[in-house]
Amino acid sequence: MTDFLAVDTSSKYLTVVARKGGSTVINHLPECAMRHSVILMDEINKTLKEAALSPDECAFFAAVTGPGSFTGIRIGLSTIKGFCVATGKPSVAVTSFGLIAYNVKSSSPFGVAIDAMHGHYYFQTFSPGGESLSNPAYLTGDEVQNSGMPLYGFEELPLKNYTRLNAGNCLQGAVMRAAQKGFSPLAALYVRKSQAEAARDAHP
Repeated sequence: MTDFLAVDTSSKYLTVVARKGGSTVINHLPECAMRHSVILMDEINKTLKEAALSPDECAFFAAVTGPGSFTGIRIGLSTIKGFCVATGKPSVAVTSFGLIAYNVKSSSPFGVAIDAMHGHYYFQTFSPGGESLSNPAYLTGDEVQNSGMPLYGFEELPLKNYTRLNAGNCLQGAVMRAAQKGFSPLAALYVRKSQAEAARDAHP
């Protein structure tokens, strides 16, 4: 199996995965909001060391592109882009939706919901095989529930028919699934404007 390094800084947690041969090292910190920039490189170095993997041995580097924390996403993407530039290796992008969808085992279409705060959610629907059926959307809780689909995510959410997966356990499988589709550029997926952008547009 292809060797790689992957990070997810899109939410309050931090996940770093290093795969070498048939072995994988996963380090997952469930609570590190606002600290990604401080601890990310230390966690990457720790994970690479535990996996006995050097950046030059990686076939590619991967990152979760969002939606989620605007600052966290930028930190993760810039760090992984740095590894790509330094080694000349390609990148693999995984959205926060794909992080979950690629790990769901369902016999029917389903939705992935991500907390967007203030009673709103980032939402996308998928086929049983994990292929997207709709574009990412920014919806109210009622709109998400009205989809009538089984719902999945990685947070504690007050939604009916909802199953929470562990984001740390999902990253490796999601990256491997995304890599099967080929390499892809790293670009942030925001879905909605940041609070600063919304305030700027409201008061030009």
